[in-house]
Amino acid sequence: MNRKASLWAVSLFVVLLLLVPSAGHAEKDDDDKPLKPVPKAFADKHMPKGWWTDTKIIAEGKKIFETREITYTYKRKEKTAKDGCATCHAINKKKDRPKKRGARDFRVGKRMHRFSDSYWFWRTSEGVKKTSMPAWGKELTEEEIWKVIAYEHTWSHGDKPAVHEHKEIERSVEK
Repeated sequence: MNRKASLWAVSLFVVLLLLVPSAGHAEKDDDDKPLKPVPKAFADKHMPKGWWTDTKIIAEGKKIFETREITYTYKRKEKTAKDGCATCHAINKKKDRPKKRGARDFRVGKRMHRFSDSYWFWRTSEGVKKTSMPAWGKELTEEEIWKVIAYEHTWSHGDKPAVHEHKEIERSVEK
């Protein structure tokens, strides 16, 4: 390949990297764009009363988050999350970000405070299509999903329990 063709190929590659979102990334929901509406089937799903701040529930959620194994298919390949949600979402201390590139960082309150409990439950239960976020609804009970969400919620509050009452919450439901 000549020098001119090599430069063209490298330039094209860089442009594609910038323009094409990675399939491994979590669903694109920029902080200034509305979230996808919650399907009607999930619109009435809500955190059980008192669970946002129940330290026993949060501790149980942490255990599930860190240990529940799931096998799922991504890009037609079978994968296993051996450390549960932590496989992707736990923080890589050296890089100060989630272990898996594109995984949701639950510490970012600006984003996480937008999630209604229905939206959060839907995404955890059904996964996110065209990403490596698997559907946990067949692996976990509804109660276990709520416990995990209660634990994840503490991350955006300095690892402390807090009621999920944020002015940023988006509550749109599919029509």
